Amino acid sequence: MEEEMLRQIELSYRVIKESNENAPPFAIVVDGKALEICLRCDVKNQFLQLAVKCDAVICCRVSPKQKALITQLIKEYTGKTTLAIGDGANDVGMIQEADIGVGISGMEGMQAVMASDFFLPQFRFLERLLIVHGHWCYKRISKMILYFVYKNIVFCLTLFYYQLYSSFSGEVTYDDWYMVLFNVILTSLPVISLGVLEQDVSSEVSLQFPALYQQGQRNINFSWGRVVGWILNGILASLTIFLANIYILFPAAFREDGYVADITHLGGITYTCIIWTVNCQIAVIINHFTWIQHLFIWGSIFLIVYGALPPTYAAGGFQLFLEAIGPAPMYWIVTIIVLVVSLLPFLVHIVIQRLLYPMDDHVLQEMIYCCKEDIDDKQMWQREQCKSRKTTQIGFSARVDARIRHYKRTHPPKEKNKYMDR
Repeated sequence: MEEEMLRQIELSYRVIKESNENAPPFAIVVDGKALEICLRCDVKNQFLQLAVKCDAVICCRVSPKQKALITQLIKEYTGKTTLAIGDGANDVGMIQEADIGVGISGMEGMQAVMASDFFLPQFRFLERLLIVHGHWCYKRISKMILYFVYKNIVFCLTLFYYQLYSSFSGEVTYDDWYMVLFNVILTSLPVISLGVLEQDVSSEVSLQFPALYQQGQRNINFSWGRVVGWILNGILASLTIFLANIYILFPAAFREDGYVADITHLGGITYTCIIWTVNCQIAVIINHFTWIQHLFIWGSIFLIVYGALPPTYAAGGFQLFLEAIGPAPMYWIVTIIVLVVSLLPFLVHIVIQRLLYPMDDHVLQEMIYCCKEDIDDKQMWQREQCKSRKTTQIGFSARVDARIRHYKRTHPPKEKNKYMDR
């Protein structure tokens, strides 16, 4: 039996490897006894190679230990994130071994639910959990992490640039409270709203076009190219903010009486430019706005509140905005110029990407919000199918069931003659 099993594995792997891209998808069915042989050391690698090449692997009549073992092997062999779904006590080991476990409550008790990461009352909610909330969570987490990297690069590099400019004098540009509360209050609330409420498309659209879920499988929004792009965006924004404030404020008179800006004015104006730049940047990448996002993004009035505090707490920032930099036209001119120039590279990137290299969610957003007449559902489905791993097909069992139902409708059963039974 072992030799026959090994021969079938080698033959199946050769058939899949030699098949072209247009070939129908492959699947293998393994029972518990065959799986015990396939997971031995001498056959395990060949079986895993075959299983990874197939579109589906069905393991039936397996023990709880085998469920956990096959999950562990697939996770270690492929290095991918694994998801396990179970509804009984025999699925607990598999759920605990997987990266993400989903428990279904039912007639078999709550053991699977207690061991899982997510709990669902019925199997029919799995579609919404994966297609809708899985897609949303991937978008939210990727955007949130990239934005965290961006805003901290913008803030920290301006401090580094000033040290280079002042020949490492040790003088700090910003007030102590500015640096403490930058990540605590001013820029943390918009990030929280992004990570909790962001939606690129609605739940109905996500269910209608499930191929959007493949963005997470391909890691499109958190690739190394995206990370490097956001790092470069932060470097450009920090250079723009620092150079504009240094070379515009220092040579010219800042106030009407002819006084130039000192380090306190420079720190306050530069800090304002940073807050406005990073908050407007997150406003650009947000697709789903509510009043909470507007409150968190545009409600950063820290300089006014901080300047109104007594000198014991505000120190150098006492009445800085209301009496010193607020009435100066140069303050508003520099802030607007820096804001536009800092966001310009990202805006150009968005325009080029949406015009020349749009992603699936971009096309759907245009269909929903712009109401373009040259895009219809048929073309969108063709686009989705071309980007899918395999062309959408109806399974063999579904075709057989359809033929049986058609035969029953066209050939109704004849009524038995009551006299025939006598």
